[in-house]
Amino acid sequence: MTTNPTSTATTPAPRAGRREWTALGVLMLPLLLVSMDVSVLYFAIPAISADLHPSGTQQLWIFDIYAFVLAGLLMTMGSLGDRIGRRRLLLTGAAAFGAASLIAAYADSAGTLIAARAVLGIGGATLMPSTMALIRTMFTDPGQRAKAIGLWSGVMTGGIALGSVMSGVLVEYFWWGSVFLVNLPAMALLLVLGPVLLPESRDPAPGRFDWPSVPLSMAAVLPVIYGLKEITSEGWHVEYVLSVTVGLLFAALFVHRQRTAADPMISPALFRRPGFAPAVVLNLVSSFGMLGSAFFTTQYLQSVLGKSALEAALWALLPSVPIGMAAPLATSLVQKGVDRAHVVTAGFATGAAGYGLLALAGTDSMWLVLTAAGVLASGIVMVLSQMTDLAMSAAPVERAGSASSLLETGAEFGGALGMAVLGSIGTALYRHGMPSSAPAEARETLGGALAVAGHLPGRTGDALATAAREAFTNGMQGAAIAGTVVLAGAAAAATTTLRQSRVGDK
Repeated sequence: MTTNPTSTATTPAPRAGRREWTALGVLMLPLLLVSMDVSVLYFAIPAISADLHPSGTQQLWIFDIYAFVLAGLLMTMGSLGDRIGRRRLLLTGAAAFGAASLIAAYADSAGTLIAARAVLGIGGATLMPSTMALIRTMFTDPGQRAKAIGLWSGVMTGGIALGSVMSGVLVEYFWWGSVFLVNLPAMALLLVLGPVLLPESRDPAPGRFDWPSVPLSMAAVLPVIYGLKEITSEGWHVEYVLSVTVGLLFAALFVHRQRTAADPMISPALFRRPGFAPAVVLNLVSSFGMLGSAFFTTQYLQSVLGKSALEAALWALLPSVPIGMAAPLATSLVQKGVDRAHVVTAGFATGAAGYGLLALAGTDSMWLVLTAAGVLASGIVMVLSQMTDLAMSAAPVERAGSASSLLETGAEFGGALGMAVLGSIGTALYRHGMPSSAPAEARETLGGALAVAGHLPGRTGDALATAAREAFTNGMQGAAIAGTVVLAGAAAAATTTLRQSRVGDK
């Protein structure tokens, strides 16, 4: 007997019970830790430097290797999970993540710590798409799946903010290795409960694994992420633009490989599913807006307002309060019959309003900046939860890992692009606003200006610091206006592109 594809409209999907919701809670722990590891070294790096004495290059790699490996392997691991089983890959990754955390905590050299951070990135790349793919498998009821994905989005966003604060508290009372040891209980719990609570799922007919796509995908992702990151901090130098260009060329080769291979790593058919391609693109734009603003708000709290790093991180937790309500609100609206296109448009419009508020900030506007950050992030999380739900609902269950990895890789690109574009706008306006008589170092960055001002006598140093703070704030205002335009454009695009996407709305 042939099943009609539309029969799911009249045959309700099985609803998840206590076992599935308990399993979701277990899945949230590694997801939280993977997202926290992006920012967990913010306050630990001075202690690491004093203990391990890394060179300048080694210190950069201690910071960056985790995110680079994570981004480069997401597509590979998502596709691998579809083939060998998402639970198997998740548990293997959890074991690797736990072992690497233990090695990192007791590393006795910078090289050992860099290697451990690289393995953490590999483990993270297995955990992120596997958790989402398992949610797609466990929650077949669209309404329940939307709620579960909303929780996933909130945990993912909150973990990045929580990581820096947690590292500050731990380093204050313990040694720097403690920021890695906190991973162990959660990973141990996952390894114990995962085999009991989590179902195994895989593509029943995956075909051969396309090994040539692995280096092609990494060669596409890593140079672009690296180039955009360096452009943000160093400017539009030829070598960084060339890095992005090389990555885009490899991306074209990767796409060609996927379109012509008999068993591609990422099936092009995914992008022909209703709603999937718009979800990936709009998810990318959301990450553009989220991380583009973070580039400024963290510096504003520390360098403009003069807060300590830990104080700034604690204050930055305040915007997380409304973020926790954003995804459930968006899910509730869609389930009550509000068109998903309208909810996503409202999310982008809310994000644009947050950028609009940020454009009004002066050099003494902490509450305005925190409010702007909360409004912006709440709107973005509304979009992220809905685009994740739309993409995962559109993707067939057997391709859930690949679909999740595409979303997350797009988010990595979007975040790097947001920091590069908006950061470059802010930096250009900062340099334009600085007095031509200021030292060259002071005209480059706000941090450089404050360092120079600290060595100048009395009013001369104060005048330079004041000018630098005003120039940075003007740069932030200009970047915020650009962010407003981008998110307003995304709101308009969402209205027109999602009208025909009805997958999983009910």
